[in-house]
Amino acid sequence: MHPHEHDDVTHDSRYDADQRRPRQPRHARRGRFDDEPEPTRRGWLTEAERVRLAECRDDHLDSAGTPPEGDRWSSWDGAEHGPDPHPGWLITELAAVDTELGVLKTGKEADVHLVRRALPGTDRECLLAAKRYRAAEHRMFHRDAGYLEGRRVRRSREMRAMTQRTAFGRNLLAEQWAAAEFGALSRLWSIGAPVPYPAQRAGTEVMLEFLGDPDGVAAPRLAQLRPDPAQLADLWAQLAAALLTLAGEGLTHGDLSAYNLLVHRDRLVLIDLPQVVDVVANPRGAEFLHRDVHNIASWFAARGLPARLGDPDALLARLVTEAFRVG
Repeated sequence: MHPHEHDDVTHDSRYDADQRRPRQPRHARRGRFDDEPEPTRRGWLTEAERVRLAECRDDHLDSAGTPPEGDRWSSWDGAEHGPDPHPGWLITELAAVDTELGVLKTGKEADVHLVRRALPGTDRECLLAAKRYRAAEHRMFHRDAGYLEGRRVRRSREMRAMTQRTAFGRNLLAEQWAAAEFGALSRLWSIGAPVPYPAQRAGTEVMLEFLGDPDGVAAPRLAQLRPDPAQLADLWAQLAAALLTLAGEGLTHGDLSAYNLLVHRDRLVLIDLPQVVDVVANPRGAEFLHRDVHNIASWFAARGLPARLGDPDALLARLVTEAFRVG
């Protein structure tokens, strides 16, 4: 979802490619996925800006000190922000208010909620998908050990807490998954991969571009569709291109299936990326890549994609070559 007129809350990434950063040329050594510095917080305000914001908010406060509409003030201030430049549809004003509209999806590790962010006194608003990773009292993340191989936690106390599954460690894991997904989406968005725009992250909550209709109906998952032969071939071609983009960064999805691919306006979009795997650094990277390709190829084959078009081994060979290419 990308720059659009402000009265349209659905967005299509293909119309925003010119706003993304150009892909950098390859170097002789590709840095490890976890070598990258953690995303920095943006948007710290000067005192003058804080005064201006307070005055603006005071204009909209009711007697209880809360927004006259919506559930809370925008959580943009103090959150970690998505890649620059921010798309035009995104509401970044701190006087905006967020309203909870319901649950879009429940999952094993996180729930996704629909949130409307609007600027009081104007017709500007956007829809966001708020993915909230569960805290310590909920069930643990499945298969987290394998996905975390090759990633490094620099504080030994934190690593011990996560390994021993203490309450502190479980909370750290939840935030680590949120940070991992936000970082992966930011990186992939910046190189032009078909992913939702990551608007912001605060703790265990990641707020993403909502892909769907203006009335809040989400785009369907690939698993929900029964595409005709031409559509099936087109979706496979889009998928192969997306996986090659990831492989160019040395990555694979890590849990790819027809349930974590959306189809929005005939465009395939990758979602659910907290477990993105560095194929080179993770000792099981090749295993995850192989599983991703064969899992999704099986779905396409079951829907009638000819073997000459959807050969998983041929695609896998291309991805391995791309992932390990130097220079």
